[in-house]
Amino acid sequence: MSTTAHAATRAPAHPTAPVAAVPSTSRKSWSLLVVALAAQILVVLDISVVNTALPAIGSALALDGGDLQWLVTAYLMMSGGGLLLGGRVADLSSRRRVFLVGLGLFTVASLASGFADTAGQLVAARATQGLSAALLTPAALSLVMTTYDGTQRRTALALWGAVGSLGVAVGVLLGGAITTWASWEYIFWINGPIGAVALVAGWRVIVHDAAPRPRLRDFDLPGAVSVIGGLATLIYALGGTERNGWWSVETVAALSLSLGLLVSFLALERRAARPLFPPHVWKLRPLVSGTTVMLGVTGILVGAVFLTSIFLQTALGFSALETGLAFLPFALAITAGTVAARHLLGHLSPRAIAGSGLAVCAAAAALLSTAPAAAQFATDVLPGLIALGVGIGMVFVPVSVTSMAGIPGSHAGVASGFLMTGHEIGAALGVAVLSAVASTAGALTDAEGAADAFSRGFVGAAVLAAIVAVFALVRMSSTVTAGGGGGHLHMH
Repeated sequence: MSTTAHAATRAPAHPTAPVAAVPSTSRKSWSLLVVALAAQILVVLDISVVNTALPAIGSALALDGGDLQWLVTAYLMMSGGGLLLGGRVADLSSRRRVFLVGLGLFTVASLASGFADTAGQLVAARATQGLSAALLTPAALSLVMTTYDGTQRRTALALWGAVGSLGVAVGVLLGGAITTWASWEYIFWINGPIGAVALVAGWRVIVHDAAPRPRLRDFDLPGAVSVIGGLATLIYALGGTERNGWWSVETVAALSLSLGLLVSFLALERRAARPLFPPHVWKLRPLVSGTTVMLGVTGILVGAVFLTSIFLQTALGFSALETGLAFLPFALAITAGTVAARHLLGHLSPRAIAGSGLAVCAAAAALLSTAPAAAQFATDVLPGLIALGVGIGMVFVPVSVTSMAGIPGSHAGVASGFLMTGHEIGAALGVAVLSAVASTAGALTDAEGAADAFSRGFVGAAVLAAIVAVFALVRMSSTVTAGGGGGHLHMH
């Protein structure tokens, strides 16, 4: 899910690449920016566009509640797990080539998603979309950063940030409109013509860049396989709890395998000559604490959108379009919370602002958990949804300022890559965990079960918000930021 922020912290998915400014001799054409933004719009929209179509997809493909969360999670998990590798690939190869390959794969995977007629096919296509996005996004922003400088770069990054901030609202609304007026397949098929036009335009306007042919060992493939496998196995274990139970042999075995793979990843990174993720980053306390809070709050955000989308349509009978419109106040509330936090940074410490925002999230989630099966949206859902949005928005800015403050330029890339990976993984875990908690109360596919699941899921969200609030108050910076509001973070 996206919120306002500064795109510059996204570039870092390239830990080693110098993002050197091109000497400004004349104004550059905006054509490259248009192509990069078109590609990023596809990536951002496909995070949220699926939510309002979930009941329609579940009905068409006969999916149960456990399968529904995979349609969101598969995309986020592969994107988040592959982000560091995608940045490394773009670092060592031609950015133009990586961009075009990523965009081409994303377009093909989108078309395949629309043609899927089984749950397995659709989840596989969504996972391929996520991996393609992990290549496409860092290459696109890197092209922007190395093409423009000065005023043009600031303008380009502002537009990039605007795409991220509007992505959630537009994606949910667009998904609802397309599902209502056409069918769910078109939320994926619409990417076909847009991706094709962007491919042709990119081929013409992106300048060929000479890059040495990288060696296979430069990519730290063992590290990439272990981290992606470990995270994917973790999500699989959580997603299967509704069917297998928390203490079943299947769940315990999957969780154990996930732990083993992630421990192996850390061990591999310590010994690798060119690590995907340098181990010394763990010693940067502000970055690690900020990323932990980012993971938690993003999980609450994306998990809340998932549960609310299903509740509104399955329990309250909203159409997909009405559901999309219902999320607009939520998106505006996130923006309001972000603006308020930027102003408060000059007067309060990051830990106080983030802790307060998370406390608001906990209270809002607790309020939402009381919504009855025959809830009225305006009185039983909207107040909690607006409060949750404000609380979430309040957390983003202090987290970005705390995480990146004092990071030297030589570490800015890997630091931002770490932060963004935490965001993507948090989104995937949020859907998986809250869906698993919700499913202990009822099925997500029928009206009575969805109402009970919604209530239980938001109890889980309230507990998670309270835990993360305590962590933020203990671990985040207690120093007031001079001039407040200097940090921006772009997220999709």
